[in-house]
Amino acid sequence: MAADKHPPHYDPENIFAKILRGDIPSKAVYESKDTYAFHDIQPAAPVHILVIPRGYYTDFHDFTMRASKEEIADFWQSVDSVAQKLNLLENGFRLVTNTGKDSGQIVPHFHVHLLGGGPLGPLLSGSDI
Repeated sequence: MAADKHPPHYDPENIFAKILRGDIPSKAVYESKDTYAFHDIQPAAPVHILVIPRGYYTDFHDFTMRASKEEIADFWQSVDSVAQKLNLLENGFRLVTNTGKDSGQIVPHFHVHLLGGGPLGPLLSGSDI
């Protein structure tokens, strides 16, 4: 893992850091050397999985700028493996990641929401984008 030490702007007390350390329990779906996937405790869809890198990255931009190519490849291959494992490929799924305050990012650790298991509705409230 390229980011063994957290950078000064990373909060090591965020909930995902605590989950990775084992301080807070989670229901694992998938694990690899660089990635961890688990059930969201407040699901917004029939299937709602959070996929996070094990490294200390605050958001998508931080991850793409500082993670190794191996970490990046492992992360996206892990997202696909979770979708396959949960039988989401045939009917589809949605990937959502928030970066920064305007997007509504709450946890300052890069993560992807994998949503599926039924019709998800419009991408944004009141929108058919």
